[in-house]
Amino acid sequence: MEGIRFVIITGLSGAGKTQAIRSLEDLGFFCVDNLPPALIPTFAGLCRQMSGDTVRRVALVIDIRGGEFFNDLSEALRGLEEIGLPYEILFLEANDETLVRRYKETRRRHPLAPQGSILEGIKVEREKLQEIKGKANVIIDTSDLTPQRFRKEILELFSRDPERARMIVTTVTFGFKNGLPLDADLVFDVRFLPNPYYVETLKALTGDRPEVKEYVLKWPVTRKFMRKLISLVEFLIPHYINEGKTQLTIAIGCTGGRHRSVVVGEELAQALREMGITVLVEHRDINKGLGEAAKE
Repeated sequence: MEGIRFVIITGLSGAGKTQAIRSLEDLGFFCVDNLPPALIPTFAGLCRQMSGDTVRRVALVIDIRGGEFFNDLSEALRGLEEIGLPYEILFLEANDETLVRRYKETRRRHPLAPQGSILEGIKVEREKLQEIKGKANVIIDTSDLTPQRFRKEILELFSRDPERARMIVTTVTFGFKNGLPLDADLVFDVRFLPNPYYVETLKALTGDRPEVKEYVLKWPVTRKFMRKLISLVEFLIPHYINEGKTQLTIAIGCTGGRHRSVVVGEELAQALREMGITVLVEHRDINKGLGEAAKE
């Protein structure tokens, strides 16, 4: 099935699988929602027969809505490997608080707890999905992503040639006072940089504003740090790729996660994109404490 891109979307209920497949449809993917896993090899065979200009990119949503059929997923993936079909797994997740809120907003029942606690359903689902999560090529936490930002990330990921996306880097900016990102591979502390919070005209703004960016980057210490940071990451990525790593999460933190970390995260992401690397950016805490202008 040379030339066909085969994407399997899975993850926690409420984490954004429907939005993901709609975004892929907009990119021209042939999409199927809630296909029983046992039918995946048969479906792949049909795609082979229809290859050419008709079916070039395929996306399937596979999740626990399939009930007992979901248990066939591992066997189905082995079937794809046996027929020589490369596939990608996109796994979507979110924290418990976000998932509960989404369920309450939509008034839907969790498929694993139709009569019981949403939290209990989420817990059981996490356990069931551990194996497939471990096989995922890309994991996206949608907890703090707006629908617009999530759609943009999906488009950035799948509108590109997969050969150029051997390594996907996610830069996560955060505030140390809100805790470290749990999935970070590398963590950089930028609290030593001059702080816009102490500039009256800047403290209520965020690091995605030009005024804040200009202030943070104007200092020699920032420029020197950025050169060293970019050089270090550029050095590390080929070595991670050689070890088979396909996803790298770089966390950049300041005190509140609203000023310095945002500027540094965006600058790093832009530098990596110029190297031809696929980069996702998440500003986890940028909107936290806006009302009280939380101290960075």
